[in-house]
Amino acid sequence: MAKVGTALRELRGAQKSAKGVSLYSRFVNRPAGRYLAAVSYALGLTPNQVTLVSAAFSFAAVAAVALVAPSWGLGVAVWAALAVGFAFDSADGQLARLRGGGSAAGEWLDHVVDCAKLTALHTCVLIAFYRFPEAYGTGGEGWLLVPLGFQFASVVTFFGGLLTEKLKAKPAPGSPAAAPSTVRAVALLPVDYGVFCLVFLVLGGGGLFRWAYAGLGAVAALFLAAFLVKWFRELSAVRR
Repeated sequence: MAKVGTALRELRGAQKSAKGVSLYSRFVNRPAGRYLAAVSYALGLTPNQVTLVSAAFSFAAVAAVALVAPSWGLGVAVWAALAVGFAFDSADGQLARLRGGGSAAGEWLDHVVDCAKLTALHTCVLIAFYRFPEAYGTGGEGWLLVPLGFQFASVVTFFGGLLTEKLKAKPAPGSPAAAPSTVRAVALLPVDYGVFCLVFLVLGGGGLFRWAYAGLGAVAALFLAAFLVKWFRELSAVRR
């Protein structure tokens, strides 16, 4: 326990900037990841091992959506596994900083798992809509396009944001970090992965889940359009 406490104290002073982060990630997921990182450090786990733990929780939940008939109990289990997986996803980077820095291979693994998770999750919702049309009310083939559209918006947003961070100009060394905006943190809640996971709590609601999921997909598409314009403008000022 002493080792965990020491790790927590060090991690509190080694957090990434909260700029561009939603309230959920800032006040729920990152703190949860901090505790998981401290425990993982005490257990002697590596960041890559923590990434694989995150993947195990996430993909178990994803598989359950596709293979098991929807129910309220399943929805709680899926949400819990996705939320824990997301917290471990935050923990691997924090653990890397605690251990003195991560590796290029570790960052690669983290991003590959994140992209695979997003792709698989929406694919499995599509499979669930196809396998259990009576439960979800998705007898019409048009509903199968909804997960495909949501998947498109999610993956392009993920890739576009990642690439923008790599290409845009880096701040000068020693320059003060920009203060996080509370308004922006609230505005980003609808497209935060942790908030999205909450929709699975109504998995047993049939039509309720279908419409809640579709609504979040529509919001994701609108945010993608706004993000693409913003990122293009930012990168237009970068000379290489």
